[in-house]
Amino acid sequence: MSAQPPSFPPRRLDAARHLLSPDHLLGSFALGRQPHLRNSLLAGLQAGLTVVIALPLFYLSPYAHLVGFAALGALVALFGRFEPRAGRSRKVLLAALCQIAAVLFMSAVSWFGAGVMLQLLLLALACGVFFFITVTGSFGPPGALIFVFAAGAAQHPVTGGIEVFERSAATAVVALLAWTICLATEKLRHLPTPERPMPAEPPRPLGHRLIASARIVVGAGIALFASHSFGADHPIWAAMGALAVLQGPQLHINMHRALQRMAGAVLGAMLAWLILVQDPSVWAIIAAIFLLQLLTELVIGANYGLGQIFVTPMALLMSHLAAPGSAGAEMAPERVLDTLLGASVGIVVAVLLSTLDDRHHVATHLAKR
Repeated sequence: MSAQPPSFPPRRLDAARHLLSPDHLLGSFALGRQPHLRNSLLAGLQAGLTVVIALPLFYLSPYAHLVGFAALGALVALFGRFEPRAGRSRKVLLAALCQIAAVLFMSAVSWFGAGVMLQLLLLALACGVFFFITVTGSFGPPGALIFVFAAGAAQHPVTGGIEVFERSAATAVVALLAWTICLATEKLRHLPTPERPMPAEPPRPLGHRLIASARIVVGAGIALFASHSFGADHPIWAAMGALAVLQGPQLHINMHRALQRMAGAVLGAMLAWLILVQDPSVWAIIAAIFLLQLLTELVIGANYGLGQIFVTPMALLMSHLAAPGSAGAEMAPERVLDTLLGASVGIVVAVLLSTLDDRHHVATHLAKR
């Protein structure tokens, strides 16, 4: 017999109790169906092909130091996988503009000599802004995390204005290549039809988007400053953990995301450590990124946590390419700790700053079980 929704306004404590119930927590490890696996695998293949074409060319050129930013440009191929034919091209181009803007903005902030605290504040604001853009523009998966990851990578110190331009140009050139590859392989993608609709998140009212964006700024900011105070070298990972949790449309989804990201990050960091401790060559890292991209798209639709097992090492390998002198196997434990911190902050902020609507959704979800 299913539980009845409460006749009184659900309290935050009630919502937290429901979210932490054993049945709900176990639901985080359930596997779902992937009816549109072809489009997801194609998006992963398009991003992977961009990587294996662009990164060797950059590495063998006088701009080898930009290979990490070139890798960021390839990620725009992941967007728009469920769009109509004309919509895919537009979404990839918009994603490219956002990715370039993230690299350009944070690189310029570093060049202008902004202090660490100001940089962290701007990164927190970027989390909210990119969330609002991706939800308003119906960008679809993988959402704002890609742009926040790029902004975090660009936080690495800049020596001059030329380097700001080079970073942005490298990202732009490879993003354009990704767009071209997507156009060239468009016929391989399943298009939405009335008989075979593609997944799409229902539009959120403007007020909901603004509230969610504000929550994300708060959660990401707390995670960033907490991580920095603990001496972490990459506090952006904590912010991404909070963002991944808080961008869910409902509280019960936020809790699932938190647990899945924590579990996936632990296993993924172990995999990344096994790779990086071998001191792999650039060629081996490029091959690994290609394979990890495909594996991510193969499983992430079934369970977000499974996807994190492969996303985590891929992100760490890209970070290693962007800053090989200061990033190695020691990044793996920090990634785990930052993810645990960020996801924990995310769920606490989600509950404390939840609206009455959010808590009613939890009560309704409980009643349907």
